[in-house]
Amino acid sequence: MKKITTILSFLSLLLIFQSESQGQTILTLEKAMEIAVTNSPSIQSTILNLERTTESLNAQRAALKSKFALNVAPIDYSNSRKFDSRTSQWFTNEIINSSGTFRVDQPFLPTDGKISLINTFGWQSNTSDALGTSNTNEAFYNNLYLALTQPLFTYNRTKWTLKTLELDNENAMLGYAIQRLALEKTVTQYFYNVYMAQMSLTIKEEENLNTQKSFEIIKNKVDAGLAAKEQLFQAEVNLETSKSSKASARVQLENIKDQFKQYIGMDIFEEIAVMTDVAVTPIVVDGKKAIEHGLASRMELRQREISIENSQFDLIQVKSMNEFRGDMALSIGLSGDDPTLSQIYDKPTKSPKISLSFNIPIFDWGQRAAQIRAQQAVINTQKLNYSNQNKQITVDIRQVIRNLSNLQDQISIAIKNQTNSQLTYDINLERFKNGDLTSMDLNLFQVQLSSNKMAYAQALINYKLELLNLKIQSLFDFTTNQPVIPEQYIKAIQKK
Repeated sequence: MKKITTILSFLSLLLIFQSESQGQTILTLEKAMEIAVTNSPSIQSTILNLERTTESLNAQRAALKSKFALNVAPIDYSNSRKFDSRTSQWFTNEIINSSGTFRVDQPFLPTDGKISLINTFGWQSNTSDALGTSNTNEAFYNNLYLALTQPLFTYNRTKWTLKTLELDNENAMLGYAIQRLALEKTVTQYFYNVYMAQMSLTIKEEENLNTQKSFEIIKNKVDAGLAAKEQLFQAEVNLETSKSSKASARVQLENIKDQFKQYIGMDIFEEIAVMTDVAVTPIVVDGKKAIEHGLASRMELRQREISIENSQFDLIQVKSMNEFRGDMALSIGLSGDDPTLSQIYDKPTKSPKISLSFNIPIFDWGQRAAQIRAQQAVINTQKLNYSNQNKQITVDIRQVIRNLSNLQDQISIAIKNQTNSQLTYDINLERFKNGDLTSMDLNLFQVQLSSNKMAYAQALINYKLELLNLKIQSLFDFTTNQPVIPEQYIKAIQKK
């Protein structure tokens, strides 16, 4: 097995060296992943969603801190004709006002209330003219008061909003980690598709070289009169077929390269070749450990839990429809005014205020109850999805473990087939040289050898892909015996 793998690696390196001489970029799987993480549209979209949820959460947390505001009105002038209903007289009123208001608002998260400290300072000139009598008042004034607004008998909307945004942000982080693992799987598949296409071209070139040699052998025999001329015709057909197969393999390789470059975000016109070691060491997988780790770590399950929590929050909001609710507003302050600035508070006026109101629903024709039942059905659906996801993870991991066992058998069979087909080809090549075999028969053995080489390489790649699938399904890398920690991807994106 090691000898055959070494031969495959040598053929791959031979193609790589040829690629380097032609100015191509050599890609390893790790380098391809780096390019894909940077340029992949799906990853970029997930990153933007993560940025959106993070900044929304930051904004909501900032909203819980004290807000300072200053409103300044440098000049406010009006001159109007008014009617005084107390004296049944018309009068002219001229007002000049200049003021500013400074306020501090502090949300109170535990009760969803708000405490405000407000101070309004200004100067006012008021002139009234009625029946030829003019009255003028000029004074500084200041109003300082502390206010509290508090909803009663309802849910805490501020806490609800904050928790919803936290879950949304966590879901976005999980989505990025899941997308990152999915990207790794897809890039690996594309990468090995290119590798197999390269391998196919290398084998077709080797096949064409062998066919060329057999054509020259039969041509020499026909020229010497040692073989029938129809064998030369068949050899020519085999040679042209081999050339056509090589050309087709080259076209297929270029097409697969373009698909690969498009997916990882490379320049389509950049020439590339891939390099990797496809040798595998079969490992023993602890099925129980894989399932337990998958169920404990899979991010999809946490996303299902988040969906259930969000649905329960939605149920709280639905229950608030036509709810019995109260609103309380309290304020206490001091007001003062005087023509002299320093004497504003010589005779202050206390200004307490209290307001209490209730919203009392009477009858809504069953609307609220129906909405609650509908939302409860949504919650039950989310719980069912969680249960099904749990079962699906178990099924998927069990299936992957079975596939790995089967693929080990396939590798053993592929090794035996390639070894036997190589020996068979070598034996029949000698028979062909001795004139005991036609070129058509030799070509059949050549095609069989090429097919078994490709089958062996594909078996190795299939095993590596299934190992990667097990890593994604269980979030545990059994090749290194280490858990896959999604936080490493989240931290990497947060550094950006």
